[in-house]
Amino acid sequence: MAQFEGFPAGCIPFLKQLAKNNNRGWFDENKQRYEDLVRLPALNFIAAMGDHLSSLSPHFRAIPKKSGGSLMRVYRDTRFAGDKTPFKTNVGIHFRHAEGRDVHAPGFYVHIEPGDCFLGAGIWHPEPPVLNGIREFIADNPNAWKKATQAAAFKRDWVLVGDSLVRPPKGYDPAHDLIADLKRKDYIACMNFDEALINEPGFVKFALTSFKRASALVSYLCMAVDVPY
Repeated sequence: MAQFEGFPAGCIPFLKQLAKNNNRGWFDENKQRYEDLVRLPALNFIAAMGDHLSSLSPHFRAIPKKSGGSLMRVYRDTRFAGDKTPFKTNVGIHFRHAEGRDVHAPGFYVHIEPGDCFLGAGIWHPEPPVLNGIREFIADNPNAWKKATQAAAFKRDWVLVGDSLVRPPKGYDPAHDLIADLKRKDYIACMNFDEALINEPGFVKFALTSFKRASALVSYLCMAVDVPY
C-alpha cells in the first residue's frame, strides 16, 4: 500500500462528472480514472488511518480492502430505491467497531462529496432494541451524556444530527430536560470541512484530531450498547 499523500486534485472533479454521467457506459469508460483518483487514494488514506486509530481506541478497524473493508461500495443498491442511478457520487469511509457488523454499530465516518464533505461519529439508524437501550442509558446516565455532548471542544465543530420522533417515546416524560435527545432515532454527530483538505497529506491528522473531539460521544454510545471502547 502506497503512502497517503492526499487525494489527487482530480478527485472532486471526477465525482462531479460522475454525478452528471451516472450510467454504466460512462463509468466503464472512466473506470481507471476512478481507480487512480478515488479508490486507490481512499485505500491509502484508510491504511494511514489504521496506523493511528489506536490513539482513539483499540476497538475500531481501518481495513484497506477494495471490497468488504472500510471503503463503501461505489455501486448503489437500487432494488427498493426510487432513484435508479447505479453509482454513488461520494466517497464513504466507515471505521467500524470490531464487534459491529455494519454501519448501525458505533463508528467513525468520512464523507467526501462535492460541496458536502463531513466527518461523522456515532450510530446511524440503530435497530429498535439498540435504540431503546441507548435511550434508557441516557435516561439513567444524563450527566455523562451532557458532558459528552456539551463540552466546548465537541460543540465547537460537531453537531448532533439525524431523524427524531415527533412525539416523545413511550414511557418518557415530555418535560424531561433531555427529551430532544431521547426522541432521536439516530445518535450521530457530524462536522463539515472544506473539501480542499482532502488534497493534503495532513488530512489524516485532521481527521484523527477531529475524531478525538467526538470520542467522548462514541465512548458513551459504546457503553450504552455494551461494547468496549
